[in-house]
Amino acid sequence: MPENVTDDVADPEHEAVLADAIGPALMLVLDTLGPSERLAFVLHDMFAVSFPEIAEIVGTSPAAARQLASRARRKVQGTGGDATGDEDVARRRTIVDAFLAASRGGDFARLLTLLDPDVVMRADAAGVKFGAEALVRGADAVATTFSGRAQAARPALIDGAPGVLWSSGGRPRVVFTFTIEDGRITAIDLLADPETLTTLTLQPLD
Repeated sequence: MPENVTDDVADPEHEAVLADAIGPALMLVLDTLGPSERLAFVLHDMFAVSFPEIAEIVGTSPAAARQLASRARRKVQGTGGDATGDEDVARRRTIVDAFLAASRGGDFARLLTLLDPDVVMRADAAGVKFGAEALVRGADAVATTFSGRAQAARPALIDGAPGVLWSSGGRPRVVFTFTIEDGRITAIDLLADPETLTTLTLQPLD
């Protein structure tokens, strides 16, 4: 990571500008994130900076930058509402498990009920080499992509958040992370870059 990243995040003037832009309540939440997570989340979600640009700033790959932002987003979302952390994970796992079951069973109609109409699916460069499309938009298109597939995939906790893992030869090859809002899946990220996978904490589930 470039030496200036931590310094920039901790700079008092930078903190003041950021606080004015996003409000004190969210600042308290952002304080719980690591410097790289925080930077990726703020730059992408609040200032629409692209992941390749963020990757250059943080000193990592675009796929890893996307995962940093996704991980931060899940942490921020997990602080909202009345549910405890365990309840939030359980609720999200129910949705991901239902999505995986509908995918395996080819239940297109069920997939549509679990997906936000404007859902997006993104694949990193390694995932594209596996045959995935770089970007798929809309519930119909994403449901079509998954319907009847994911037979060998298994549920897993990915950095503590419910997701899906595909392994081969005893090694993780692909993970799917899910962004869930208001009970529906709004984004799915397919990560297959070996370097990115080594940065994730993966816990396969029964």
